[in-house]
Amino acid sequence: MKLYEELVARGLIAQVTDEEHIREMINEGKATFYIGFDCTADSLTAGHFMALTLMKRLQMAGNRPIALIGGGTTMIGDPSGRTDMRKMLTKEDIAHNADCFRRQMERFIEFGEGKAMMLNNADWLLSLNYVELLREVGACFSVNNMLRAECYKQRMEKGLSFLEFNYMIMQSYDFYYMFQKYGCNMQFGGDDQWSNMLGGTELIRRKLGKDAYAMTITLLTDSQGKKMGKTAGNAVWLDPKKTSPYDFFQYWRNVDDADVMKCIRMLTFLPLEQIDEMATWEGGRINEAKEILAYELTKMVHGEAEAKAALDASRALFSGGSGVDAPTTVVGDDAFEDGQVSLLSLLVMGGMVPSRSEARRAVEQGGVTVNGEKVADFRKTYTAEEVAEGLLVRRGKKTYRKFETKR
Repeated sequence: MKLYEELVARGLIAQVTDEEHIREMINEGKATFYIGFDCTADSLTAGHFMALTLMKRLQMAGNRPIALIGGGTTMIGDPSGRTDMRKMLTKEDIAHNADCFRRQMERFIEFGEGKAMMLNNADWLLSLNYVELLREVGACFSVNNMLRAECYKQRMEKGLSFLEFNYMIMQSYDFYYMFQKYGCNMQFGGDDQWSNMLGGTELIRRKLGKDAYAMTITLLTDSQGKKMGKTAGNAVWLDPKKTSPYDFFQYWRNVDDADVMKCIRMLTFLPLEQIDEMATWEGGRINEAKEILAYELTKMVHGEAEAKAALDASRALFSGGSGVDAPTTVVGDDAFEDGQVSLLSLLVMGGMVPSRSEARRAVEQGGVTVNGEKVADFRKTYTAEEVAEGLLVRRGKKTYRKFETKR
């Protein structure tokens, strides 16, 4: 099975502009392709996993990736999939975030001479002359067509700023620029980027009379259709300082039964034959499949040693262990009121629930234990001395966290 056929079998491809040519280019290692990453935070998230693993797969097959850091487009903000305007970042913030992205990408992609490239569109976008851009590029875009794009339609009711309206033109210009300067002939992105990507292929056709290609990646959603990559309302980060390797492992260990095989198929590098065999597993073996998923992804992001440690800690907790290796939250002095801290505050503080109301509901439904004992009273509090000795809190069957004070 060649690469393009494998991508189809793994369910990774959503839309393509010219399947015949894209299949040929990918399978023969002739694609120089790019995926863009806007630097809206100082870490990539689990939501970027699809793009990162796709770049790795294509590079392994002889294609050349360009990781495009959006130092310029981040200053505008992509309206795709948004109901509000993104926060404006400073140039310094964007540069810092770009540096963080590169360090994390190096775990997936091999950069260097004749290998993957990392470019920053700030290098060409920030020096553009506005009037010249309007004359050279603006005339190639129909406002009517732009407003029909899904990324704009969903914003029109609440208001779309002129700043964001320019995003499609900027992204299209990126493709146009790299096509000429770096021979970039293909763009990949999330399925919500389709309109922006078509803008780039059309700009190249109209300005240069040449063909360029676009392919979108299937968005990673759960069985309810919700985007995966968040827990308790918070992003699952690839930076171990923001999401510990254990918490990262647990996120994937705790995916719903209905989602585990899809995640294994789309995100791991396990052979399809092995995955097909795993798809027949039932009962307790579903948990074994979840462990394999969590281990493979944690190893990819954090290394084998961290993956093994997270696996051992998870097994200890699931078997009723002491929780020595559970993720830990240090409770500061300011969390105590009259020497007491509430259980609800601990649950929120540890990121085990998104709000106090959710915490109360979890307790009232009998889903919270502390040091192995179920807590029925949502008003329960703990003294500083009790926290100092260590509290192992469990929510549901799978979410654990240790609370202690500074030593």
